[in-house]
Amino acid sequence: MSKETPEIVVVVAAPVDAVWDALRDKEKIRHWHGWEDPQLDAEIDLIYFSDGTVEDGHTLTSPNGDRFVVEPWEGGSRVILTRAAYGANPDWDAYYDDITEGWITFLHQLRFALERHPGAGRRTLFYSGIGVRSAGPAELLGLDGAVGSEYRADVVGEAVSGSVWFRSEHQVGLTVDQWGDGLLVLSYIAPGEEKPSGAAMAVLTLYDLGDNEREQLGERWQAWWSTRYPAPPQPDND
Repeated sequence: MSKETPEIVVVVAAPVDAVWDALRDKEKIRHWHGWEDPQLDAEIDLIYFSDGTVEDGHTLTSPNGDRFVVEPWEGGSRVILTRAAYGANPDWDAYYDDITEGWITFLHQLRFALERHPGAGRRTLFYSGIGVRSAGPAELLGLDGAVGSEYRADVVGEAVSGSVWFRSEHQVGLTVDQWGDGLLVLSYIAPGEEKPSGAAMAVLTLYDLGDNEREQLGERWQAWWSTRYPAPPQPDND
């Protein structure tokens, strides 16, 4: 488990006020935080508005102690998220690394929303499962070698193209032209001492796709994903 306090820094080509507004306007937060889920609004309220503190300038501390700072940077702004110290909230310690990985995803989604689709709504598809396979989804999809400004690949029965948006130790984010200039984030953590079953995740952020197109895309991804990264077994309550 992580012992050092992680710091996540993302540079955004947008003014400080625009970035700060995206952290303080509930509807705008829905344009980038997480993915479509019945609990999304409750999660937004908990993290950004329930007992959090806003300090002078552009600093927000969430109820669990995560601290966001938005400051001017060359060409725009940068967001610095300093995680709450490990052990500050024992109820969440078991999920500490998972939450850190989630924030890496979310802050790059924030950057994508502000730089590429300011003010626009989105639709999302989300998949997760255990990572018992020897390779992550980016490798299995032939996307682990995507580098530079452009890539082309056949992904789950669809020819896609775009550019590499970000890379981190466990994640890769790719823009997808065919999804209305959408974003694909793939994550993989191999089985290990801290996470014996490993973990895999995919978040598809979509723009300008009709309901039928989105449904068909979701069906293809679900069929591909479910046979490779199944959901963890449910505990036996007998």
